[in-house]
Amino acid sequence: MTAFIRRRPLVSGAIGIILLVILLSAFPIVPETRQAVVVRFNKPVRILNQYEPGRPIGGAGAGISWRIPGAESIVWIDKRVQDVDMQRQQVLSTDQRRLEVDAFARYRIVNPLLMYIRAGTEDQLREQLRPILGSEVRNELGRIEFASLLTPERQGIMDSVRTSLNRIARQYGVEVLDVRIKRTDLPDGTPLAAAFDRMRTAREQEARSIRAQGAKQAAIIQAEADAEAAQTYAASFGKDPEFYDFYRAMQSYRCTFIGEQGCKPSGTTNIVLSPQNDYLKEFTGRPR
Repeated sequence: MTAFIRRRPLVSGAIGIILLVILLSAFPIVPETRQAVVVRFNKPVRILNQYEPGRPIGGAGAGISWRIPGAESIVWIDKRVQDVDMQRQQVLSTDQRRLEVDAFARYRIVNPLLMYIRAGTEDQLREQLRPILGSEVRNELGRIEFASLLTPERQGIMDSVRTSLNRIARQYGVEVLDVRIKRTDLPDGTPLAAAFDRMRTAREQEARSIRAQGAKQAAIIQAEADAEAAQTYAASFGKDPEFYDFYRAMQSYRCTFIGEQGCKPSGTTNIVLSPQNDYLKEFTGRPR
C-alpha cells in the first residue's frame, strides 16, 4: 500500500479525497433548527430531530447522525415557524362590498414524514397552502359585513379562518399557528367613490343626530333654569317687592343701554325718552 502511494501520489491523493468526502457525507450534522427525512431509493426510512411540542431547541435529536452514502439522501425541513402569503384577491362581503384582501398565515411543520409524502419540499408545500389560505379567507369574509372588519369582531373571524385552514393543513403535516389580514382595501374606481359617499352620508347623519340630541338637552336645561329662576324671582318678590322692582329695572337698563351678553339683540333702533318717563325712575333716582 505504501509502495502504491509512493509510485502514484496523485491517484492516491484523489482516492483519499474521495474517501474523505464519502466518510464526511456518511455522518451529517443535523442543525438544531432543522429536522430531516432520510430517503433510501426514494423511500423514507427514518426521521432525524423531529419536532416535538414542548421540547426546547437544542434538545436530543440534533447533532451528528449517519446515513449510507449513495443509497440514502436527506431532505432538510425547517423546524421554525414559517409564513405563507396569500395572493391578493377580491372578496364579496354580505353587504355586496368588493374588497381587496391581502392576508398571510404562520405555520410550523410538525410531521416531516407526512409533509414529504404529500408535498415533497417546503417550496411545494407553500405553493399548495397558498390557494387553500385564499379559499378559506374568501369563504369566511363572504359571510360578514364590511364594517365587521373594522371592529374587534375581526379577531374572531381570523380565528375561524385559522381553525378551518388548520384542519386542511394537518393533512400535510402542518400546524397553522395564526392567520392575519395585512390589508383590506376597496377596489379603485366607482366602487371606492361610492363607498366613500356612503360613509360620508352616514357620518353626516350621525352628526345631525348628535347635534339634535345636544339641542334637545340644551332646551331642557334652559327650561329648567328658567323655571328655577322664575321661582327665585317670585320668592324674592314676595319678600321685598321694592328690591325686586329695582333689580329688574337694573337688568332692563343693562340690556337696553349696554347690550350685555345674554340679552336679546335689540337691533339699531333708537329710543327717545323724556327724563320724567317712568321707565327711567330708577335710573334718575326719583322716588316711586
